[in-house]
Amino acid sequence: VLIKLIAKNAGVNGSVVTEKVLANDNFRYGYNAATGKYEDLMTAGIIDPTKVVRCCLEHAASVAKTFITSDAVVVDIKEPEKAAAAAGNPMGGSGFGF
Repeated sequence: VLIKLIAKNAGVNGSVVTEKVLANDNFRYGYNAATGKYEDLMTAGIIDPTKVVRCCLEHAASVAKTFITSDAVVVDIKEPEKAAAAAGNPMGGSGFGF
């Protein structure tokens, strides 16, 4: 969650900040990492730029549309890692090659 990351970067426990913010019914209430205060973020001037939010939604819709209208999608499939060779004597037997 973004609020936890912001709090962690500010040197505060992210879980505590998240719980306190979610306990408040005001959707504009949040944690101001610059001042260390809980306050109405809109009043404090901390807002998401509308253009950024709009662009994110437009790009997400575009990607979803591409997946829906595509006949096939190519993705990378990770191959399972091979097990490491077992430790032991590579010569077998007594170890002297017999």
